[in-house]
Amino acid sequence: MSSAGQSGIIHVKRVFGFSFDKVRVFWGFIMSGHSHWAGIKYKKAVNDAKRGRLWSKIAKMIMIAAKHGGGDPSANLTLRYSIDKAKAANMPKDTIEKAIKKGTGELGGANFEEIVYEGYGPNGVAVMVDALTDNRNRTGPEIKRIFEKHGGSLGTSGCVGWMFSKKGLITVRIDKADEDELLEIALSAGADDMQNTGEVFELTCEPAAYEQLKKALEEKEIETEVAEVSMVPQNAVEIGDVNTAKKIMSLMDAFEDHDDVQNTYANFDIPEEIIGRIS
Repeated sequence: MSSAGQSGIIHVKRVFGFSFDKVRVFWGFIMSGHSHWAGIKYKKAVNDAKRGRLWSKIAKMIMIAAKHGGGDPSANLTLRYSIDKAKAANMPKDTIEKAIKKGTGELGGANFEEIVYEGYGPNGVAVMVDALTDNRNRTGPEIKRIFEKHGGSLGTSGCVGWMFSKKGLITVRIDKADEDELLEIALSAGADDMQNTGEVFELTCEPAAYEQLKKALEEKEIETEVAEVSMVPQNAVEIGDVNTAKKIMSLMDAFEDHDDVQNTYANFDIPEEIIGRIS
């Protein structure tokens, strides 16, 4: 395990590492970043009664998963992960079941398709936007306008995707587990790395090891805050001024508020001092 204050040991450390003068920011599903700033945003998203929009996004995710892999979560990992997110968001059981049935065709529903938009935010920050839409001719121009309105630009397919790697990502609050015990469990279950950010332990693994790692923590009754397979940036772009940081956060907020956007990933790195001045 890499110790706090070090940098550059492996790419996961560079992205997620915590040091005393910086906080690394990763923006993922439902603003599920793992910095002080992103933690505030995550709580705000829940407390601001955005639950209806959140449920709608997760329902789409469930529909797509059921459509491609069937309605049995025991045989469809993508569906199982989507249901886990629905339960974490307190989505009613009947709403989950309806979404599954719409996906399998048992109930009528819109025909959604998955699209990944790639582009650049202020200061050259790489941004990936996962969308589910029933009308790409509507969604594409809207995503382009969001980029441009906030000082960025929509790029071509593949322009930033190579900067990200798919990883399993699980966080555990530091008051919910003993560090040495958690490290032993994590490494035995296939984790690549574990970091202590000061607020949470961040565990990363290859996607193939995610289910095993998640199950190992559940068996030990270790409570997790975030558990998902995400696109993790390989390197970070440091943001050195408040105005640029505000523009980036505004861009992320705009994507979060768009009904068709499911996940947003970016590789910005905001120093703790600037985060404090923003929040």
